Amino acid sequence: MRFFRTSGFAGLLVYASVTSDIDRDTAVRSLAFTSLRRLAALAAAALLLAGCAAQDPEAGGDVFAPYEQTNRDIHEFNKGLDRAIIRPASQGFDAAVPDPLETRLRMLAENFSLPGEIVNSALQLNMRAAFRDTGRLLVNTTLGLGGLFDPATEMGMAESTGTGFGETLKAMGVREGPYLKLPVFGPATARGAVGVVGDFFTSPLMYVLGPPESYITTGAGVASGLSRRARMSETIDQIYYESEDSYAVSRSIYLQNRRFELGDTVSEGYADPYDSLPGEAAGGGAAEAGTELESPDE
Repeated sequence: MRFFRTSGFAGLLVYASVTSDIDRDTAVRSLAFTSLRRLAALAAAALLLAGCAAQDPEAGGDVFAPYEQTNRDIHEFNKGLDRAIIRPASQGFDAAVPDPLETRLRMLAENFSLPGEIVNSALQLNMRAAFRDTGRLLVNTTLGLGGLFDPATEMGMAESTGTGFGETLKAMGVREGPYLKLPVFGPATARGAVGVVGDFFTSPLMYVLGPPESYITTGAGVASGLSRRARMSETIDQIYYESEDSYAVSRSIYLQNRRFELGDTVSEGYADPYDSLPGEAAGGGAAEAGTELESPDE
């Protein structure tokens, strides 16, 4: 209980300020608790989906895709979206924005992703990675002007883990589940699809940034996605518009790449076709959301 010795209008101002702080703290705690419940529900849903898939009698092969026709329909939708909007927009963006600025925007987007990666590393009980990414976040946010520059790499600090809620689910024992095609986001598995949603709730920026600050993170993510799409244009165009079966090719690339990243397979000669991009800063690899051949954080 707080007692106010100030009377009159000043007392009302103090009371209003304290009440506002209490209401805001209560709202933040309520939002955090609701998000934890949602994450628990997502984990349960992933367990159910992957569990049912694992029991399917047709799930014995390397690729389990019981929803192939639906996946192909979504794949064609994503191709049409890429042809009509994403590809032209990325080309226009790349032509209009100087390369150094594109690099700064990609670094900014990567820095914004670090808080969520730190949370997921902690959920995976990988505290070494969590502390390492925390150090990178602090250095690049302060010395790197909010993430526009990457002094952490210049200082010899390790690259970010790039982990997400999908990988957290894997650490919890959730199986991969069936292969899916998501509108706009592209290839995923049942576990990865739940991870895409979970990444939204595990990012602390969701709770601390509101408009207009939150528009900066969104804008940086969109700009980074367009930049990466432009730099991967040759590879994506070959798969999308020149291969005989672009659905099968993109599915194979995604599953090989994702399983290799998560340590599910050991492939000595495997090379990620998206790993080396012209003009890409260290640490870049997969496409950002908005390009259909992206590997969503799983």
